[in-house]
Amino acid sequence: MIRAVILLLLAMGIQDPSIGADFEGSRDHPVLTRYPGSEIKWYDVQAFEHYAVALGPIVGFTGIEEWEEIEGRTTRIYYELEGEKTHTEVFLNYTKALKEAGFENLANGSFIQSSRVNDIGSRKWLGEHYKKNQPPPVGIRLLSGSSTSGGTGYLAMKKERPAGTIYVVIGISQYSQNIVATMIDVIEIENAVTDLITVNAEAISDRISEFGRIILDGLFFDHDQATLTPASNTALTEIANYLNAHPDMRFYVVGHTDAVGAYTYNQTLSAQRAAAVVKELVENYGIEVQRLDPHGVGPLMPVFSNSSDAGRGKNRRVELVEKP
Repeated sequence: MIRAVILLLLAMGIQDPSIGADFEGSRDHPVLTRYPGSEIKWYDVQAFEHYAVALGPIVGFTGIEEWEEIEGRTTRIYYELEGEKTHTEVFLNYTKALKEAGFENLANGSFIQSSRVNDIGSRKWLGEHYKKNQPPPVGIRLLSGSSTSGGTGYLAMKKERPAGTIYVVIGISQYSQNIVATMIDVIEIENAVTDLITVNAEAISDRISEFGRIILDGLFFDHDQATLTPASNTALTEIANYLNAHPDMRFYVVGHTDAVGAYTYNQTLSAQRAAAVVKELVENYGIEVQRLDPHGVGPLMPVFSNSSDAGRGKNRRVELVEKP
């Protein structure tokens, strides 16, 4: 496991801080040490959770338009640092540590003044980011009061690893003259998780016989793209086995999305993903193209409510539907 170290401070001879006042049951994430002297005031770990990484500025009245939606093991740690250090010093140290550990920059911004309200890292901008990634309602002073006019910042970086991509998202503010507040969110996307659930030829046959359709679990796409990932190969093999065992049957391949974003965009993406599945089955698994008819219906046929992350995840799917 890569462990980013705050090199500048260590070079100054500052040792690891006492951790006696930390939130009960909490600890630093193994990827990133705390800024020396910081205390953990809140800590939460979820084995699998949705997270929205903000990537662009606020645009007009629409808010932040550019996001990367990800899902994985999510660790959230809120620190407070008392003393004479500024949010700029803390921000620069985290930026340096992650760069030296091989992380790629996605978005960053740090401001001492709050006049550039729509730019990445401003107080207003941080408020928009945390609307989608809510911390607890009490005990977090990251954006409390008017004192954050003393400075705020935001940093989002990622690193590709054999085990999966890891994201680090940091929000920071000068809460008061002698308190720096920092929220560190670490989201780990483990490749192995995608292999836990898939379809098999027997299950496809049973569902088609009874219901005339089946959700094709085990198909995975690059985020916001119509590109199948290698993790889909097991499911594609089973789908092809079923189709080869039933050569006289024809099917619609139907793409579905959640309700996040514009309808036209989602409808197009769902159609492109359905077409990508058909293309893969035809070109690499020998299925006759005339047997498969791809379509996309976007968010029009949800199987769960789109009000929750879990529901939206279930609604993003591809189905195989028997043709009459």
